[in-house]
Amino acid sequence: MTPEEIRQRSKGTLIERMGIEWKYARYGETLAYIPVTPAHLAPNGYLHAATVVALADSACGFGCLVSLPEGARSFTTIELKSNFLGTATSGDITCKATMAHGGRTTQIWDAVIINEMRSDIALFRCTQLLLYPK
Repeated sequence: MTPEEIRQRSKGTLIERMGIEWKYARYGETLAYIPVTPAHLAPNGYLHAATVVALADSACGFGCLVSLPEGARSFTTIELKSNFLGTATSGDITCKATMAHGGRTTQIWDAVIINEMRSDIALFRCTQLLLYPK
């Protein structure tokens, strides 16, 4: 899926509102980033945790979408977890998501989010339930 296809599919969604940009989404891997603005910060002046989670979950979600096995039509997130290690107050935050498990009924995705200094600011893991036509 090209960045333009992702942008078109994301029109009017949280992904668009958050300003998530895409480098690529291909089988088993995605790369996305957010140019951090004051709207992405918490009242304490640091990056809001929800900004990081939205970026990571979106990157994993599009990765799952382009990695669906034959016959699956969609997915839904059934579990997610984040560990926060650092922050950012400006610049870009970048998320690389990779599929750790690609089964017939579930996928597990891992993501690492870094700041412009290339420091890890979060580790993220989610489980996706794959949906098939009834």
